[in-house]
Amino acid sequence: MATAQPLVVADEGTVFEEIRRVAAVVGCEFDHATDLATARGRWTRAPLVVVDEDAAIADRPALPTRESVVLVCKGAPGLETWRRAAALGARRVLSLPDDEADLTGAFADVTEAPAEHPGPVIAFIGGRGGAGASVLAAAVAVEADRSTPALLVDCDPLGGGLDLPLGLEHAEGLRWPEVRLSGRVSVPSLIASLPTRGTLPVLSCGRDGEGPTPRALSAVVTAGRRAGRTVVCDLARQAMETTAAVAALADLIVLVVPVEFRACMAAQQVLSHLRPHATRFAIVASGHPVDGVSPARTAALLGPPMVAELRPERRVAATLESGEFALPPKGPLAAAARAVLAELRAPFVAQAA
Repeated sequence: MATAQPLVVADEGTVFEEIRRVAAVVGCEFDHATDLATARGRWTRAPLVVVDEDAAIADRPALPTRESVVLVCKGAPGLETWRRAAALGARRVLSLPDDEADLTGAFADVTEAPAEHPGPVIAFIGGRGGAGASVLAAAVAVEADRSTPALLVDCDPLGGGLDLPLGLEHAEGLRWPEVRLSGRVSVPSLIASLPTRGTLPVLSCGRDGEGPTPRALSAVVTAGRRAGRTVVCDLARQAMETTAAVAALADLIVLVVPVEFRACMAAQQVLSHLRPHATRFAIVASGHPVDGVSPARTAALLGPPMVAELRPERRVAATLESGEFALPPKGPLAAAARAVLAELRAPFVAQAA
């Protein structure tokens, strides 16, 4: 049996076109009636009814009382608008264009029911530049996507584009400079517009143009979580405003820190910036260990637990340069990715139990 569509009651005209445009943003198809009399037979079956105020002015047939009725008007609603809303049983009155985001959300709630369990959000940041955080973020996203849908989000506009190491620089699809968000994000529409590595969608920064704003990043990460995806974010060390916005949403922030004293001091500064926005951190020690100094001892200088070591891997380095990004199943990179995912998922397993 086909799922009932939302019902829009509006005569052809400007308001109807605006409603249709808003519905298209979240990929919502709807049933259309030009007046309330025509809508009567479909009034109770639709999961949402959106009524143009002009359609409510005419003589109203006796309509059953129901939930999820929205009255749409142009400009600020007056007393008469609220009277018409009350007569229809509409508990919400939305003014266009000011309340476009709310109308987008109403259509999205019908089109995209939330996943039974929200997805986790994990963010990666280097203790210093070149620590390997972007490579580990990509590996974790690829590994996570093997079992549950994931989304890889590039948050670093100065990183050269996360599509490059994945071999997606020539793949069709939108990058951050081309992404236009209006109100709430439709995950199916967004995913369909992005380049993918296998089944993994990647929202990458471009080689030119602007990077994501804090608001845009928050909207995408929240939408991915709501859809039940594992959202993997590669954070910027420079753009701390956008980094803080993602950190506030992350269930776990992983600092990738080379086993060097200076790198640890740099990572300590990164931690001090992030601690006001997040509570759960982990360390991955990268690079070659220094003689006589264990990675665990170096990581202990920072405080958060060390969950993995990431030793250099010649084969991975070669494939990164060629844009193929091989993930050997038994190599250090894959092992680190699995260890990080186990750390991420541990609280979710505990909550489910």
